[in-house]
Amino acid sequence: MVKDMEIMKTGTTTLAIKCKEGIVLAADKRATAGNFIANKNVDKIFEITKNMAITTAGSVSDIQFLLKLIKAELRLKRIRTGRTLNVKEAANLLAGMVYQNIRQLSAIPGISHFLFAGYDNSGFYLYDLYPDGSLTETDDFVSSGSGSVIAYGVLESQYKKGMSIDEGIKLAIKSVNAALQRDSASGNGLDVVVINGKGVKKVLTKELNTTIEA
Repeated sequence: MVKDMEIMKTGTTTLAIKCKEGIVLAADKRATAGNFIANKNVDKIFEITKNMAITTAGSVSDIQFLLKLIKAELRLKRIRTGRTLNVKEAANLLAGMVYQNIRQLSAIPGISHFLFAGYDNSGFYLYDLYPDGSLTETDDFVSSGSGSVIAYGVLESQYKKGMSIDEGIKLAIKSVNAALQRDSASGNGLDVVVINGKGVKKVLTKELNTTIEA
């Protein structure tokens, strides 16, 4: 039987930075199964509506299930109520799903950690949605996964309130890159996504070739 502490380990690096004109999301591209690199080209940032996106860490099956569920529920809410849920309502809806998922009786607990970002008529919002279903709003930056400790070192020392989107992108790249250098469960490249008043847009995807040619 797998030990609880081994199950709780999420091998990845994701982060989100709140900027003056929007929010920057970034993540590495490696998926691991224990010490085995299962995939070298994984997307870990997903658009759930035209103005909201999330980063993902944890068990792939639970993440895929919850992604499908939240997208479907947001569409149903819009049809039933005639309006689009704001960011806080959408984040709380996903938090409830995560809470229910991890508390279901199962031989393998459902572990999923999301960073939830978006904008509505009242502004830009960033939430840390922890695997236990708790929801915490942040007004600066947040990171998740096994490489987050390393990423936080860069974020803590270089983040500035009111920084521009371009500055946020550069800081996100530096932070993820630092994790790639030291965290074995993170690697193979990175993706960067920006949320601004125009919507969700991927601004950078970079794959790192580690093959040694003879």
